[in-house]
Amino acid sequence: MSTAGGIDKAVLRGQKIGCETIQVFTKNNHRWTAPPLKDETVEKWYHNLAETGIAPVVAHDSYLINLASPDDTLWQKSLDAFVIEMARCDRLGIPYLVMHPGAHTGSGEEAGLRRIATALDLAFDRLPDARVTVLLETTAGQGTSLGYRFEHMAQIMALAAAGDRLAVCFDTCHVLAAGYEIRTPEGYTRTLRKLDPTTGLQGPKLFHANDSKRELGSRVDRHEHIGRGHIGLQGFRLLVNDARFRHHPMLLETPKSPDMHEDMENMATLRSLIAGQET
Repeated sequence: MSTAGGIDKAVLRGQKIGCETIQVFTKNNHRWTAPPLKDETVEKWYHNLAETGIAPVVAHDSYLINLASPDDTLWQKSLDAFVIEMARCDRLGIPYLVMHPGAHTGSGEEAGLRRIATALDLAFDRLPDARVTVLLETTAGQGTSLGYRFEHMAQIMALAAAGDRLAVCFDTCHVLAAGYEIRTPEGYTRTLRKLDPTTGLQGPKLFHANDSKRELGSRVDRHEHIGRGHIGLQGFRLLVNDARFRHHPMLLETPKSPDMHEDMENMATLRSLIAGQET
């Protein structure tokens, strides 16, 4: 949801189109820093949450941040910015902060994964009382991006001292593009089994429900409206009817216009796939 006019307005926008949960940026996504949240805005935020019943609200960090960077200046800048994101989530009572793990930009995957784990530990050290859980988002694996293998997530969690404060955000588009089959019952079961806690992962806490413009294993991140891409309705039918995730937030990151009619159409499509609600 857009936060134009104040982050408190995002909640009302979500209510207007029938959302049960929303995702926001807590600050300008194209800037490293942000002015402190005003007390008045925070008060309105909590009021709107109470009035609408929208919960949980999820935050996504800035795409500028790269905690895997081998460049010390950029890495430090990213760490500082990430701490700001965590602090704002804590002030707003947002339980989950989604992040793309980062891109190693040539230093290699092992070095990049260690860099991410170190940064996360430093961030948690700076904010030891922050209540936010950081969610490592699955990625398509474009360029040198990390997170396109579930093993990357498990390794970050194993390397980080604060691994218990980390979990996974499962993006359907990214997972398919990374090469994981989720469109057939067998493929879906096999893929989700790899995210079981016995593999060293804290299973998915939420889902980004996005269809994919590109094919299985393309390693290209291009979101499409529900049912119009390479995942198709069957893949989403498997997800929304999985009893394990009945109470997990599922969020759209599909293209939209100012009136948000696409969001309403995509939500209607997803809800129509739930057993007992199909027409």
